[in-house]
Amino acid sequence: MEDPSAPFVTVYRVGPRGGRRVTVRVRGVDHILGVAYQDRDVTEFLRAAGLEDPEQLLDDPQRVDWRGQPHQWPT
Repeated sequence: MEDPSAPFVTVYRVGPRGGRRVTVRVRGVDHILGVAYQDRDVTEFLRAAGLEDPEQLLDDPQRVDWRGQPHQWPT
């Protein structure tokens, strides 16, 4: 069974300004971390939120929900 207190990250679809909103759910509450324009932004948000090994989390479908294509960023 999944730990309900474990952080769950959502990376939303690319918005009209080219960024993707990033949120983290902790204990049932969603927190907006920021708008990312590349994977590095997402990992920095996660690191600042206190998550360990954020680079490895990006490819973990149990912890990160990519809305739209994973790792897709406007050029």
